[in-house]
Order: sequence, then C-alpha cells, then structure tokens
Amino acid sequence: MTVEPIADRRQHARNQPSKTNRWPRTPRRQARVRSVIERRQPDLTVVLEDVHDPHNVSAVLRSCDAVGIMTVHLVYAIEAVPKSVFARTTSASAAKWVAARRHESIGDCYAALRADGFSILATTLTGQSLDLYEHDLVAPVALIFGNEMRGLSKGAIDEADGQIAIPMIGMVQSLNISVACAVTLYEAFRQRRVAGRYDRPQLTDQDREALEEEWIKR
Repeated sequence: MTVEPIADRRQHARNQPSKTNRWPRTPRRQARVRSVIERRQPDLTVVLEDVHDPHNVSAVLRSCDAVGIMTVHLVYAIEAVPKSVFARTTSASAAKWVAARRHESIGDCYAALRADGFSILATTLTGQSLDLYEHDLVAPVALIFGNEMRGLSKGAIDEADGQIAIPMIGMVQSLNISVACAVTLYEAFRQRRVAGRYDRPQLTDQDREALEEEWIKR
C-alpha cells in the first residue's frame, strides 16, 4: 500500500499564483478602474448608526458604490458591527471598493465630518423634516441612517444640521433602511449628474493615481 505524504500547506500556498497574477494589469482592467475612480464623489457620504442586519449593510454598500461614494462612516454604540460584510474577499463585494471608517460616538463622527466640510442630514420623520427633493445634495453632504427598529438616536437627530424625509403616500409610512438609502442616494446622483459632477474628476490627479495603484492590486 502506498502512503501519500502529508501535504505542506505553506509550500502549497507559496506555489499558488499571486493575486496580481490572477488579476493581471491588462489595459481593459486598468481602464475600468480608472473610469470608476474618475467618477468617485469624495464629498458625498453615508453614516450608519447601529444598523445591524448584514443584508441591509451589504445593500447600502452596493448603493454607495453605485453612485460613487468613496467612504461610509460607522457608529456602533449598541449593536455589534457586522464585520463579515466589510471583508474584501471578492470583486462582487462592494466593501472591496467602498472604505469604512469607524467612530466611537455620533459626536466624534459629526466632528470629523464637519472638519472635512460636510453638512449633516438626518433621515427621520419629524415635524422638522424637509422633503428629500427640497434638499441640495450637490453640496458636500453626509446622509445619516439609523437602526432598523429604533431609527436614529436622539443625539444623531438633534446634532445634525438638518432633517430629511422621503415622501410617502401609502398606509405604511416607512421603508427598509437599505431601500431608503438607495432612494436618497439616487436623488443625490440625479442632482449631481445634472450639475455635471460625474463629467469631471472630483479627486486630484495625485489621489486618483494613488487609488488606481491600490485598486489594481485588489
């Protein structure tokens, strides 16, 4: 009877093609990466406060990627971060192309956003909420979305620069958080496309070159 030798997994891993070899720097791939980066919107972002369902978070990230958002901001004071959603494992995962920045509190998050020149709009149904379609979403703006059951915390609402609501005429006056995010982002997309914000790069040449070099290796 022949006994097979025990496999050396480390040697096996060394013999596998590198990621760069599996995804060669072809002109087509490089052109695709460059085209996407040229349309990224560094002054449009989303904040998630205690959104715990992985499917919702994943759907939000896909919407963010689709409209050109570079970074989402996370505040998890009550719920656990669904870490698996942010794993950059496949090109089909939007987490591979949208960065995530964690903050310890809403106060810390808002301070960082304001330091970067963002105004902050809390998505909530209150007497102070203005219709989504009345807001200027071409200006630098951060859109805040809250927990599936509780919505945004009082602090997140009170400390925001304004409140925004999606108009609804049905019996049920609510949308799933990932749906609400997609509706809001696509209004921002519409406004920004009309304003020509996707027709010219919003990042500096240096930032685009650095991001392209990073992406091409993913």
